Amino acid sequence: MTDITQKILNFIDLHRGEENKKSVIENISGTVSFRGSNIWILACAIIIASVGLNVNSTAVIIGAMLISPLMGPIVGAGFGLGMYDFELLKKSIKNLIIATLVSLVTSTLYFYISPFKEAQSELLARTSPNIYDILIAFFGGLVGVIAVTRVEKGNPIPGVAIATALMPPLCTAGYGLALGNYMYFLGAMYLYTINCVFICIATFLIVKYLKYPIAKQLDQKHQKRVKYVISILILFLITPSVYFAYQLYNQKSYNSRVEVFLQDEFHNKDYPIIYKKIRYNTDPKKIEVAFLTKKFNDTEIANLNKKLINYDLPNTKLIIRQDTVNLRKDIMNQINNNQSVVDQKDILINSLRNQLSQYNFNTNQISNEAKILFPAVTSLKIGNYTIENETTRSKVIPVILFQSKKDLDEPTQIKMKLWLKQRLAKDSIEVYQQN
Repeated sequence: MTDITQKILNFIDLHRGEENKKSVIENISGTVSFRGSNIWILACAIIIASVGLNVNSTAVIIGAMLISPLMGPIVGAGFGLGMYDFELLKKSIKNLIIATLVSLVTSTLYFYISPFKEAQSELLARTSPNIYDILIAFFGGLVGVIAVTRVEKGNPIPGVAIATALMPPLCTAGYGLALGNYMYFLGAMYLYTINCVFICIATFLIVKYLKYPIAKQLDQKHQKRVKYVISILILFLITPSVYFAYQLYNQKSYNSRVEVFLQDEFHNKDYPIIYKKIRYNTDPKKIEVAFLTKKFNDTEIANLNKKLINYDLPNTKLIIRQDTVNLRKDIMNQINNNQSVVDQKDILINSLRNQLSQYNFNTNQISNEAKILFPAVTSLKIGNYTIENETTRSKVIPVILFQSKKDLDEPTQIKMKLWLKQRLAKDSIEVYQQN
């Protein structure tokens, strides 16, 4: 072995800075048990995490992860397995089951009592685990056990608590039980199982690498049996997660192609979309959209549906919501929750007027220019209208309200809109005449 190779091996050697093995084992054994204060700390952490998921607050969820004592029995199980200490393994598994049941009961009660039942994005993110969650759990577990075996613990432990994210899946499982949604429950428990098992496996590997003392000598046959069980468990958990990752890739690829279609066929033609929903899991897949002002006839809609195949969107149906009563209610509520006016156009203009008052732009110069170019114009105001999309970030469109001595003819209105788009350097704008 060359000197350079030896230096590299010494540089990455985990035996350097290692804590006394007996002290580590005593410390691990002490954190396994869930009695008294640990149960109370766990229940409080579960409530905090549930509140964070309920109100979609990432900061609150992270805080709950930091105070959670769940890592103890999982790391203990890894040490017990790695040292063939089956008493420690049994004790760790028993306490992990107790902690899991306490967590499920606490989170289920919280979500059952909570008046807010809507599934937020932080909740939904824990219902469909994939191969990336396995990687996070495994490498997070490696960091955790390496930190536990060091003389100087440093800061990795809080980071591991956040990375492995044991609390949110349990709370999401409780949410699924409280609402009777067993798909949420099973998805969240699958993610929780992934985290527990792969943290345990990472611990097992480090314990073997660092050569911790064997509590009970096993013959070659029994050692192979342990390895077979671990291998089967890994395969059992990885297989569905790879499938979910493949599904996630297909869905994101599909959504990207949908965005290209919408950009080419609508955004580039100055048709602002105010409602969008992509239904990937239906047969056929559906793209639902609605527009601020543009109306499409049946022939145009049929032609747009034919174009979907050109964007590699097979088995997909485009639905343009134009006359649906529910859509009108949704748009009216979004535009102005406090208005009860029947006429939609009046509601839209009133909402735009309110938004103009919130965005007090200095429009004097543009207004004066408009009066010179279009003598009939008496005043002009500019504001922003925010369009909320389900899958993409909000889009802000400039809205111009103008008053004039008389109604402008169509060519003049088109000319004014083109000038304002050029003047404001915007791709999409909306122009309304205010009576």
